[in-house]
Amino acid sequence: MVNRTFRSLAAAALLLTVAGPAEAGPPLICHPFETGPASLLPWGQGAGWNTPSASYEVRRLAADTLKLLTPEAPLLARMENLRRATIYASRDRDIAFELLTAVLGRALTAQASGARDPLPLFDAAYAIEAFRQAGTIHRWSRAGASEQWLSRELGDLSGYGFMQQALALAGNNAEMEFAASLMQQGAAAEAHRRRAVAGAARGSLLARNIERLY
Repeated sequence: MVNRTFRSLAAAALLLTVAGPAEAGPPLICHPFETGPASLLPWGQGAGWNTPSASYEVRRLAADTLKLLTPEAPLLARMENLRRATIYASRDRDIAFELLTAVLGRALTAQASGARDPLPLFDAAYAIEAFRQAGTIHRWSRAGASEQWLSRELGDLSGYGFMQQALALAGNNAEMEFAASLMQQGAAAEAHRRRAVAGAARGSLLARNIERLY
């Protein structure tokens, strides 16, 4: 039922987003973001990017993630929470569909209502592209094969299309530009990166995150 719902939402989203390539490497997944004191999903203590908490009850993931994606949540915290959520969900197909359905559904509801809030669109953009990037990491594959099941379900749905809409609503937003740079490659990524760097105050959380990745 969740899978069918997600496919329906994905089909609807294709009609409402800007189509375009979303080739990217693993930065949305493999680079933890510095977020300051913001509330985050539970995480393990090990080194590296792939250290989810063994004691976390993953069945609560979709609900817990949406509770953290409040209007007050900073963008960098949204990115880290969605990064962690993707890692948790990538281990369970049903959890992955539940999470994507919840995040995508909220974005489509906002669009349908005429709301001019960029945050649901930003969240959908990050979640879609994070799952795409997760599918390229071989260690997450089942029986040595890549996670083609998720790629098939996402189809041509473009997280970057949602990001373009979010940027249009948010105006000059350096943190969104930073996130957009991690979803693209080549000239498009560089253009977003330049705008992020230009808008990052010296010593800010954003500046520190940019320095860590670039």
